[in-house]
Amino acid sequence: MSQKPRRNAPFQEVLQDLLDDSRPFPAVYLHRFSDINQRDLNELKKIWPQVSADRRAALMEDLEELAEADTLTYFEDLCLFTLEDEDPRVRANTIRLLWESNNLKFANKFIKMMKQDPDPVVRGNAANALGVFIYRGELEEIPETLFKKVEENLLETLNGQDRPLVRRKALEALGFSSRQEVSQRIRSAYDSGELPWVASAVLAMGRSADDRWKKLIMHSLENPEDEVRVEGIRAVGELEIHDARQNLLVMLIDPDNEDWSIQSTIIWSLSLIGGDNVKEALQALADQVKDDEEEEFIEGALENLTLTEGFKSFDMFKFDLKEDDEIDKLVDLYEPPEYEDEDPSDE
Repeated sequence: MSQKPRRNAPFQEVLQDLLDDSRPFPAVYLHRFSDINQRDLNELKKIWPQVSADRRAALMEDLEELAEADTLTYFEDLCLFTLEDEDPRVRANTIRLLWESNNLKFANKFIKMMKQDPDPVVRGNAANALGVFIYRGELEEIPETLFKKVEENLLETLNGQDRPLVRRKALEALGFSSRQEVSQRIRSAYDSGELPWVASAVLAMGRSADDRWKKLIMHSLENPEDEVRVEGIRAVGELEIHDARQNLLVMLIDPDNEDWSIQSTIIWSLSLIGGDNVKEALQALADQVKDDEEEEFIEGALENLTLTEGFKSFDMFKFDLKEDDEIDKLVDLYEPPEYEDEDPSDE
């Protein structure tokens, strides 16, 4: 009978389990890769080639989920190593794990991978990861030379001949940029009518902090394609478009809306916009959901709503009484979608 994995087990036991493809890698060991010391990292490097590619890719996916759940984890030392992995899935997953990293040493690495990596998904992920440096550059939090280097390389990729996936991710990263030519490219992508480009354009609009896009973003809320509509939902939250509040509340209580990925985006955008009936609607939903993770997400949105409304004056939320009465009726009539007993897919 095998011994139950222990959180504080010797690192050699962790490595042995990593090599064992006969059973899932114990989740209790994932924290051992956070802030990994040099000795353990060296031991990991020695056995890494013996770990199956599927196992290596799955490990990086698991670490990404852990990082989302626990913001105190730190994987940059590990990622510097796994960015060089021969399997593109490992490299792509590693970049995803680093998407919120503010470490400037990754900027040049991501530029190189965006331009030179043989795998288009890796190149696209690298382009997307450069968005944080555009954002920080606009806030003057990084050296001007680095900011301009990232911006110019993203523009070169966007205007180049790479696959549409990579060029779209470059556009999305540039959404944070205030350069006029970026605005022109966003509008061009939106006007193309090509679904993936329209979705990327709406995403970039949401990142722009520019109210000029308000009308187009509002229009995207009624797009029949989920890919565009969900980016519109996200964008109205990021730009705090108050006119979208009623639209989102109606979407939230729509009994035909059973897609949690869309519903969770609605919930979070409402927490960013705030206003009358938002708290009541989110609390009503929290009382009805059967999935613990979904309930936890909604509770987090309610906490964020408290912060949002703490920064806004009461006068910013004056709405027509008739409109509020209609929303109240909708909240009262809210019937949540039926959920399966098993956990929702992590897809």
